[in-house]
Amino acid sequence: MVLNHRINAFCELGKFLNQFKYTGYEKVNTVLYNDDFFDEMAHKVQASKHYNGWFTEENVLFSLEQWSSVLKKEALEQWLSAYSIKEATPKTIGIVMAGNIPLVGFHDFLSVLIAGHNVLVKQSSDDDELLPFLAAYLIAVAPEFKDRISFTTEKLTDFDAVIATGSNNTARYFEYYFGSVPNIIRKNRNSLAVLTGDETKEQLEALGKDIFRYYGLGCRSVSKLMVPEGYDFDLFFKAIYPYNDIINSTKYANNYDYNKAVYLMSNYKLLENGFLMLKEDQSYTSPIATLFYETYATKGELLEKLKADTEKIQCIVSDGFIENSVGFGETQSPQLSDYADGVDIIEFLSKNT
Repeated sequence: MVLNHRINAFCELGKFLNQFKYTGYEKVNTVLYNDDFFDEMAHKVQASKHYNGWFTEENVLFSLEQWSSVLKKEALEQWLSAYSIKEATPKTIGIVMAGNIPLVGFHDFLSVLIAGHNVLVKQSSDDDELLPFLAAYLIAVAPEFKDRISFTTEKLTDFDAVIATGSNNTARYFEYYFGSVPNIIRKNRNSLAVLTGDETKEQLEALGKDIFRYYGLGCRSVSKLMVPEGYDFDLFFKAIYPYNDIINSTKYANNYDYNKAVYLMSNYKLLENGFLMLKEDQSYTSPIATLFYETYATKGELLEKLKADTEKIQCIVSDGFIENSVGFGETQSPQLSDYADGVDIIEFLSKNT
């Protein structure tokens, strides 16, 4: 199964996913195997919230739409043009996936298969419905994938390398269990936004997407603000007000009420607007419905801090404040070359398989 064949298969998957958007479903007759898969996919999207209350139909569809936008021939070829992918005997790559947002492990899955290897996937029970179905579609399009894709609910065995994503606590287990083979082990990371006070209302409103998409559960979700001393939060609160209906989510509202009660009982100083709390805190990991913030005196001071905390940070949103920062509203729309933790999976596979 040559590279071009693999690219074409994922392109067909992209066309299939492009029918499912959070603005609505649209069945396209030219999509391969649509009669076999379309209705079941629609059912799985609508049923997602029943096995994971955070997986609303809107958020699942947003994830599908983001993947459909990059699973295109030009985008895939441009991504892979940076590498020399040689056709060789496939190795088996184990992937331990998180389940915090829909299809969070899809990039690992794609990278291993597109590089010509076999995947052995252990999914989180919080997100174990969508990917096997997409894998079934891939196999329908390209039957050669049948022997290259496996799923397991048991401990991974018989693998040549591993990509494992989890918390700081599970990372210790991963390092012990997978330490004898080449591995990528991911720990907790969070994303932040650097504000200077010169942002426009439009930029701050776009920042709301980075904060509230997936209820803030993704590693690319902004969980903290870095603001200059004396920053006035009024413009920020006014700009994010259009996202106020998030409080209508029962799970989100319960977290808001619980965390607010904890903060008040602990006499913490809060800024809040009825659906988001701001708390001054040095940590990068904020609870649901809470955004931490920290002040800085000078740009140089902040740059030094961010450099020292690199391994805690997934991405940084700013208006050019720091090199390679992400634009406002763009954290949840990564490109194929935006690897989690900055670790290039294709390069890793080329060196270790």
